[in-house]
Order: sequence, then structure tokens, then C-alpha cells
Amino acid sequence: MLALTGGVMALLCAGGVGTFIVLYDEATEIKRSNPDAVVNDFLGAYLRNRDDNAARLYQCDSGDFSQLTSYRGDTQQREQQFSTTISFSWSIVALNVNGTAGAVNVDVTRTLAGRAGRDGSTWQLAVVDQDGWRVCGAEQTS
Repeated sequence: MLALTGGVMALLCAGGVGTFIVLYDEATEIKRSNPDAVVNDFLGAYLRNRDDNAARLYQCDSGDFSQLTSYRGDTQQREQQFSTTISFSWSIVALNVNGTAGAVNVDVTRTLAGRAGRDGSTWQLAVVDQDGWRVCGAEQTS
């Protein structure tokens, strides 16, 4: 009876662990099914969190991000200069996709913490579908 109970408990535990792993995998899976969602996640990682490793999960193998890198560097310089933090917000204003390539236009706003300072710019992010959508470049348009 003790061995039977132990065997049943072991099976229940194994099933519980398996269920947990499946649910965890689904919850943490990177969603690349929509280009606008990928752009949103990329900007969150790159600008808001300043996490290059997380941003790479949404990037193509090659692409031109030099303008966006300069923009982020300018932001960091201003934070040091004014001893403050600057937050980012953005909104997607246009999505143009044709087949497996496209562009997403985004209005980005930088705001100084606790101050009235704010500026905005418009960006166009190139996207391609390479086994899921990825960002392949960023160009400031205004």
C-alpha cells in the first residue's frame, strides 16, 4: 500500500512539473507574430530598459541601428548633464507591410522626470519576417 501511494504521488509530481514547464514556456515565449508588437517589444528593451541583449531577441542578424544608438546615447548624456532620468513613450502611427517586409512608423517622446522638459521625434523601423517578425533598422524621419 505504501509503495502504491508513493508511486501515485511520484506520478502526480511528475505531471505537475511537466504542466508547470509547459505553462512557463508559453508565458515567456517571445511573440513575433505581429510586426507592431515586435517593434513595441524592441523599443521597450532598447530604449526603456536599455537592455541590448533583450533587444537582440527582436532584431535581424544585420541592420542599421546607428541613428537609434546615437539617440539613446544623447539621452544618457542629457541624464548625466541634468542629473535626472528621462523616460520614453511611443505610439505606432503607421504600419505598412507587403508580404514579408515592411515599415512601422513610430512617434517617440522623451520626458525629463519631474520637469516639464519633453521632446518628440518620428522614427521608421524596418521589419522583415524571418521565422517571425524582426526589426532590421531604425531611421529618424523628423
